[in-house]
Amino acid sequence: MKNIIIITLMMVLLTNHVEAQFAPPAGMPGSTAIHRDSNVFVNWAEKVEIQRGYVNISDKSLGYVDYGETDYAFGKADGKVISLGDSGIAIISLTASLINGDSWDFAVFENGFSDEFLELAFVEVSSDGENYFRFPCVSLTDTIDQIETFGTLDTRKLHNFAGKYRVNYGIPFDLDSLDDNELLDKNNISFIKIIDVIGSLNPQYATYDSKGNKINDPFPTPFNSGGFDLDAIGIIHQKNIDKNNSAELNDLVIYPNPVHNDLHLTTAATTIERIEILDINGYNKTLFYDNEKSVFDVSLLSSGIYFIKIKFKDNKTVVRKFIKE
Repeated sequence: MKNIIIITLMMVLLTNHVEAQFAPPAGMPGSTAIHRDSNVFVNWAEKVEIQRGYVNISDKSLGYVDYGETDYAFGKADGKVISLGDSGIAIISLTASLINGDSWDFAVFENGFSDEFLELAFVEVSSDGENYFRFPCVSLTDTIDQIETFGTLDTRKLHNFAGKYRVNYGIPFDLDSLDDNELLDKNNISFIKIIDVIGSLNPQYATYDSKGNKINDPFPTPFNSGGFDLDAIGIIHQKNIDKNNSAELNDLVIYPNPVHNDLHLTTAATTIERIEILDINGYNKTLFYDNEKSVFDVSLLSSGIYFIKIKFKDNKTVVRKFIKE
């Protein structure tokens, strides 16, 4: 009997380890959360259309949520939000299109008050405002018991959902993770759509991840502030700011990646004005580049995810991601 108990416990531990395979909460090693103050952001969304969802989609007599104003989703993340409600939608129209740069291209901010109480949403993008493409997302949260109104989630079991991180920390999205499609121009993304996830396990209302798994998150949230709460959209790669497709920038390479000590930069460009190393919490270290210096000592940086931001004299900017081991 003792051996059976030990084997059972080992199987449970192994299962939990396998399931908890995605990035952990903000501030933990390996997290992809980007702080609102990070200099990696070149702009913030300023135009949003809201289609309010239900207070409780299983009791439509309660009507629609009404918390927050549309302009609460404008500008830099500040914790002021507009609530979408069950099945609610936000469509962000970009004044300058997103482009597909190296690493993440934009980030979505919610106002979760902890690392465990999370309200999720799907994220889609479009070039023409008609054809939208959803970022592949995965939920490994168990679907045996419904997570109740004030229940909790494990961030490490969630991938590519808006709302994965607490307030002031954005979840980043990379256009490279979308399949190529003739109806999607990844260098001319003009619209971002946020769609509230209905976390009900009831098949009548359930929503599903990219693998066909039911998504289990707090349900119901029968308040006028229920559902996903949109705080802001931070732009990382934007047309006319990050012209990453120009010939001058295409030959820019950083290596090794991951890096232990020396980060090398090679490029034919001769107009680099400055280089900044940024971590996802906003750390900023400015390095002045000249043609004789192409190796940077990063040995004193803590392990984690960083950005190298390169500004050219004509105001072009390119951002690359690297990992410090």
